Amino acid sequence: MKVIQHSVVTLQTALISNRQDLAEIYSKYTEQERCLLEEGFHSRQPGSLFLPITVHSDADWIPAHPEEPQDFESFFRDPYRKTPDASHNTIYIQTIGSFGEVGAQTDQFVEWLREYGQAFFYGLSVTLLPAVTVAETGCSFRVNSNSNNLQILTGDLLRFLEKKKPKDAFCIVGLTMIDLYPSDSWNFVSGKHAPLITNFLHPEPLNDFFQRSTNPLINTADKKKNTACCFLSVCVCLFFMVISKPLVLLSFQTMTHEIGHMFGIKHCQWLNFCLRKLQASISFKIAERYQALLHWVEDDDSQTSCQPVFHLSKPTEAFQTYRLWLRRCLDILKST
Repeated sequence: MKVIQHSVVTLQTALISNRQDLAEIYSKYTEQERCLLEEGFHSRQPGSLFLPITVHSDADWIPAHPEEPQDFESFFRDPYRKTPDASHNTIYIQTIGSFGEVGAQTDQFVEWLREYGQAFFYGLSVTLLPAVTVAETGCSFRVNSNSNNLQILTGDLLRFLEKKKPKDAFCIVGLTMIDLYPSDSWNFVSGKHAPLITNFLHPEPLNDFFQRSTNPLINTADKKKNTACCFLSVCVCLFFMVISKPLVLLSFQTMTHEIGHMFGIKHCQWLNFCLRKLQASISFKIAERYQALLHWVEDDDSQTSCQPVFHLSKPTEAFQTYRLWLRRCLDILKST
């Protein structure tokens, strides 16, 4: 087990930057906002909002996928990062294929994902597209010889989503319960992938696939610049309809994590510094965003009127630790 730690000076440079223009932008945050952003400087102190990143084994993401930590300056100056604008300010969610006998639960769960995504990416709209069948996608598919599971060819699905993407989309996210395969030589099965993300998504094969020469959505110039998946406006999440505390929380974290890549936010080793990257992209008020997230966690949708015949209570118990953490953040942001 290894704890990743940095000096305060290193963290300050990563968050604020030595560039005068970026430092001046940082100075425009309120005192309370800067206090929250700088909580990461004190990760080793008892009671800190942000704990140091701990690597438990060589199979963890950081040692298994070596990459330079992305500080704010590196993020800001990247010419290929995506930024929403007035004409491209909606995140679309597209469900694909059958969800078995749990259709009502699926509808409810996907609506929770939409609501949470809209709070997380505060200032953008998150919209559900009408569900499509596998046949409607026109994708190639196979039955895996080892698992007997139906699998869809990832490249075809990405192409379908790219064509399906509305003109005002910042990005489109595909959700499916059907397993995926990026090429005939790949053989990964639902629920039997790397320990990092478990069953909600196949991040490592897809990320590797995005960087392969066979990826149909990366042009030659992008390959040379190695922009890869961080700058695509399409992703596919492998969705499992199991309403359990760990998976509920994991699914929400995974979806927002993958959409974060579409802003050009890479895997971060700087704790809370991704907050500045996201805020710089969307220009939300930090306190309003945290309030929206807290409202989603605390809102009891069982009290709303006109409930359908089947109603699944929001599993807010999975978010109780998160709720307390959000309250602590808001205490800092609202302090005088």
